[in-house]
Amino acid sequence: GMVLKEVPDGVVGRGLRLSRLGFSLTGSYLGYQMQNLWLGEVDRKERRRRFNQRASRRLRQELATLRGPVMKLGQLLSQQTHALAPEVIEELAHLQMRAPGMHPTLARAQFKAACGRYPEEAFRSFEPVPMAAASLGQVHRAVTHRGETVAVKIQYPAMRAAIESDFRLLRSATFPGRLTGHFPPAILDEIQRGFLEETDYVHEGHNLEFLREQLAGFAYLTIPQVDWAWTTERVLTMSFVTGLPLEEFLKQRPPAAVRDLLGRRLVELYQFQLQWARALHADQHPGNFLLHSDGRIGMVDFGCVKRLSFDAGELVRLCIQRAWRQHEAAGRRVAELIWGPAVPWPKARRMFPGLDEFADTLFPMVDGTAVAVDFGQPRVLEIVGRVLGQAVRNKLTNPEFAFVSRADLGLYTLLHQLRARVNVVEAWRGVQALEPRAWRGPRAAPAPSAQSSS
Repeated sequence: GMVLKEVPDGVVGRGLRLSRLGFSLTGSYLGYQMQNLWLGEVDRKERRRRFNQRASRRLRQELATLRGPVMKLGQLLSQQTHALAPEVIEELAHLQMRAPGMHPTLARAQFKAACGRYPEEAFRSFEPVPMAAASLGQVHRAVTHRGETVAVKIQYPAMRAAIESDFRLLRSATFPGRLTGHFPPAILDEIQRGFLEETDYVHEGHNLEFLREQLAGFAYLTIPQVDWAWTTERVLTMSFVTGLPLEEFLKQRPPAAVRDLLGRRLVELYQFQLQWARALHADQHPGNFLLHSDGRIGMVDFGCVKRLSFDAGELVRLCIQRAWRQHEAAGRRVAELIWGPAVPWPKARRMFPGLDEFADTLFPMVDGTAVAVDFGQPRVLEIVGRVLGQAVRNKLTNPEFAFVSRADLGLYTLLHQLRARVNVVEAWRGVQALEPRAWRGPRAAPAPSAQSSS
């Protein structure tokens, strides 16, 4: 590997002071994955106006000397825990790395190694140039012998080994010491487990089928169907989903009514996953939703689906009720859901003003009636990001909550970019009133009984 030069103390010093470390170049794939996973893209013009650029440019230059995962961990920290100054986010957006695409010959060889045939034998036609980069691989369009258009995701070589060696380095003696106070080790374990899980496309295929079954009641939603004939740990073939990624969609200048409708639907889908499926498409990334001007939505990339063991739906309900204002027992329950049972009550209580601000921003009430949130307002994203950051920065955080908070931030960033106006409480109540048990397929877990009391 290469040796990194000493990173000077500066803006970066608070959260990420590194001594010399060698990093494998395979880290650039992991870096690409980190960017996909953790970097929320906020409306750039808005940030440029708000943030102190000089400090952040310097930070970018410092971080850019670090290749691979450490550089991306800097982004992750800046988004997740606010361990770095807020003005870094603007410049960190420039660090987005695109993984170098595989040469067609290599992609073809990877497919053959995984499936036993060359793609041109497996399919009637196969486009050698990828149409998109996925988190751990790239996606090719193909047509099956039955004449169906499919998306074929082929993993980059040696991903597991790259992830394992990079995380070994992240845990090396010099590194975690620099992060203490900002980044609970449990969260690092959780990220590594998630990354390794994402290298198994069979697992992703099952995630996909699970959510497809769970969300079957939403007529406006398309989730691809797995083609198991050409799916292995390193190749995933699925039906082709149409629609435009957010950036392309916005170029068509969709009217406010369409943006509001899509926003409302994204909130519904998200709330349904939290409340009923107890599983979350945790990569709420703008490229993973394919939008149509009639309000239809396609959902793709299910490498990162998180099954939840804690009741996130209950947490939303308690926030809508501002339960901590009403009695201590409810406050203690909120604290337990966010930080786990170990958090001391005085410490939890200090967090409630932040939660008040969070609830007033996302679940606003006027004279007891829920009103819409204008997600186009940068203030909304600032408050949500700050409060989630404070919650996660607490060393006792429930790692699952950290995951949900990342997905939360991803969703609200999407809504911000859409400039959607959404009555979140109303959407939540609509989802609560559904009777999803009837939709459940055989593989789904039984509906949580705790929900019936809400």
